[in-house]
Amino acid sequence: MNVSSHSEWESLQHVWNHPVVFGYRSMFYVITPQETTYENYEDVPHFVNKSIPFFATLVVLEMIVQRLVKGSKPTRVNDATASISAGIMSLLPELLLKSGKISSYVFAHKFRLWDIPDDNLSWCAALVGVDFGYYWAHRMMHEVNFMWSAHQVHHSSEDYNLTTALRQSVYQKYGMLVFYLPLALLGISPQLFLVHLHFNLVYQFWIHTEVVGKLGPLEYIMNTASHHRVHHGRNRYCIDKNYGGTLIIWDRMFGTFAEEDEEVVYGLTHNLNSWEAFNIQFCHLKHILKRTWSRKGIWNKISTWIKGPGWAPGKPRMGRPQDIPDVHAPVVRYDGPPVVPTWYPVYAMAHLSLVLFAYHLMANHDIFANPLVTLSCIGLLMWTLTDIGYIYENRWYAGYLEIARCLTVLLLDILVIGAQTEGALLSRNADSWLYIPRSMFIFSLSTWALHFVTKTADSHVD
Repeated sequence: MNVSSHSEWESLQHVWNHPVVFGYRSMFYVITPQETTYENYEDVPHFVNKSIPFFATLVVLEMIVQRLVKGSKPTRVNDATASISAGIMSLLPELLLKSGKISSYVFAHKFRLWDIPDDNLSWCAALVGVDFGYYWAHRMMHEVNFMWSAHQVHHSSEDYNLTTALRQSVYQKYGMLVFYLPLALLGISPQLFLVHLHFNLVYQFWIHTEVVGKLGPLEYIMNTASHHRVHHGRNRYCIDKNYGGTLIIWDRMFGTFAEEDEEVVYGLTHNLNSWEAFNIQFCHLKHILKRTWSRKGIWNKISTWIKGPGWAPGKPRMGRPQDIPDVHAPVVRYDGPPVVPTWYPVYAMAHLSLVLFAYHLMANHDIFANPLVTLSCIGLLMWTLTDIGYIYENRWYAGYLEIARCLTVLLLDILVIGAQTEGALLSRNADSWLYIPRSMFIFSLSTWALHFVTKTADSHVD
């Protein structure tokens, strides 16, 4: 190789290894063992969190393509906000459980049958093994009702775009780990497991789109947007199909594969008709509790939890296919109340941005030494995400809850957070950049007060 060719090769390698290029490569699992092998599992970066900027850019790119392609369904702001809100809510428990994320896997690895070195072969084995574990975990989420109570969150959107990928459950991930424990016993190291656990999830982001068609021969091996559209469908031919994460071979092997045929109708067999994140997260759990209470006999009560979502006394474990509504496109999607003040969505998006900012601050900086303060802040973030849904649904009490929330945040900032960080609203030591969110809360409080004063005055005039 001459000097010029060597220089060009080094330039290409530099570009290939650039963090931005790596970020986009990792979205499609285009990574190598050499760049993702670590000595200890504590050294493994949180690749999902690191991918958030790349998620955002792909969401924007998808929106642009949707606008340019005739007949494409544009991303609806209310549905996208509900998806993002549910996604943020799903991350909040990790702020308290940072150290215990894969503790059961680490514990099981102590009883491994073989000592397997972290080499290229074990890296590939971990990739396949994690995806195999994911297939069975995912399948059980559809076939066991209490697991479906978590997973239905991800299926609750009637839209199918990249924001739908962010609609995740608060407690789903904590029940999945048991399906990966055989890998620990076989000797796959915690660090290799964690790497592929992250990238298996990151890969699944881009397949949540309608702008990517079928991909030829890749469709036989890889999970693609076409295959995953079927998985999210509520047409009868789509129900309980295509569970694969990165690979589709498991579905072909175990008889759960279906090709994309007629136009897919997305959502649940019985849709929620709600934008509110707390309801999206826990509505099916509430439904299970009601059914458990109403059904007679201890076995019927237990079966309500461990059999399929469509089961009822006298029916097969997974229910009867004919009980599933036979839907076909086009359908009318839930779009909230017909009249919503024009400034509501702008207000909601502004406060959703504040939630993202607060989560980033709490996830990446240990600024709150007191767990009680952290728990209080998590509660406030959940309150915010719930109120955002109420605002989109134009609930009559949304404004009153917002006044209470804004006052609570300002009081917490002055009395508690300031004591922890020496940067409260009234402190001279406050960081200048913190005045932006604080000013937003003061402005929001004033806006709601003015809104209710104006509304009261108009009612008196009438």
